[in-house]
Amino acid sequence: MFNDCVLDLKRHAFSKGDLAVRLEPQVFELLALFASHPNELITKDRILSEVWHGRIVSEAALSSRINAVRRAIGDTGQTQSMLRTVPRLGFEFIAPVTTAQTELGTMPVQDGAAAQTVRMAMSGDQTRIAFAATGQGPPLLRAGHFLTHLEHDWRSPVWQPLLEHFGQHFRFVRYDQRATGLSDPNPPSLELDALVDDLRAVADAAGLDKFPIFAASQGVPVTVAFAARYPERVSKIVLYGGYAQGRSMRGTSAESENAEAIRTVIKTGWGKSGSAFASAFTTLYMPDASQEQIAHITELQLASATPENAVALRTAIDQFDVTDLLEQVQAPTLILHAREDSVHPYEQSCVLAAGIPNAKLRIVEGRNHMPIWQSESWQEIMKAIMAFLT
Repeated sequence: MFNDCVLDLKRHAFSKGDLAVRLEPQVFELLALFASHPNELITKDRILSEVWHGRIVSEAALSSRINAVRRAIGDTGQTQSMLRTVPRLGFEFIAPVTTAQTELGTMPVQDGAAAQTVRMAMSGDQTRIAFAATGQGPPLLRAGHFLTHLEHDWRSPVWQPLLEHFGQHFRFVRYDQRATGLSDPNPPSLELDALVDDLRAVADAAGLDKFPIFAASQGVPVTVAFAARYPERVSKIVLYGGYAQGRSMRGTSAESENAEAIRTVIKTGWGKSGSAFASAFTTLYMPDASQEQIAHITELQLASATPENAVALRTAIDQFDVTDLLEQVQAPTLILHAREDSVHPYEQSCVLAAGIPNAKLRIVEGRNHMPIWQSESWQEIMKAIMAFLT
């Protein structure tokens, strides 16, 4: 705690006065580094090592993050009343800092990975599915989807804000879908039934009896199929940016050609920073992403899946079709979709809403398939989800 600011290292939260302030993950880590070592010279090399993990960073990017820290705490480069620049050497945090005490003593700075325990569930075909639970409160399970890694996601400027938000209100259970992340990289099947059984296996291993599900993108048809098969286990459902019919099942040549084009580009550009694929992918999935988020998603591609697995997954999920299962879903359902989503058109959510008996549809303004915290619709989406679930 310093001045009127509180930096909660355990919950990864920051507030100034009575107002909670959202910080980009790197800005939070930078402020945590400074505030955890008051009156100590923090060199540029140390910043690059502990915040950027040794990656090459431009002076402009570093200055941008320093300025963001100063704006958050109410300081400026002119006054430097809390964060002092030491010319040619580094920075010094000069605000008086008070550290809260617990029964175990001073709360240490925690790496996010230390706050979770990764466990393995065994699906029906003996595929190992990695899962973890964070936060406290009533359960909420996130259906597996493309581009996750249980450990990498903790420091992700794309996924970390979502994990933080749900972890503040729920015991948030999430897992890496088969062939990705820490789950089995060589499963015998990628068919819909197999992915549905993975969700069942994780719920069983996590001790969940009846629970709500949050699903995005291809996690949506998996969740629909699970809810149709196990209606007694699902209390509520939130579906974001999903679909009832995969690209190859929508009956148009344009969609089929689009699916094939994406698979072809993955084969040649997956995980290659600066490639035409990296640019096309981020433009398609999150056009409002920051450079930091773009860089992370490119790194995450190879961490999450091999190019071969990525192509195989795209091929499989493009063939999912759950239109005949929609009327069997009994749980109250909230469906959200960005109006200008280029990955799955919002009309697919209209199909979901028309078929699920107890569904509410909300189209939000925006164009990001992957929900990112700085988008204009982020607060609207989160408020709608919390109002529905609580």
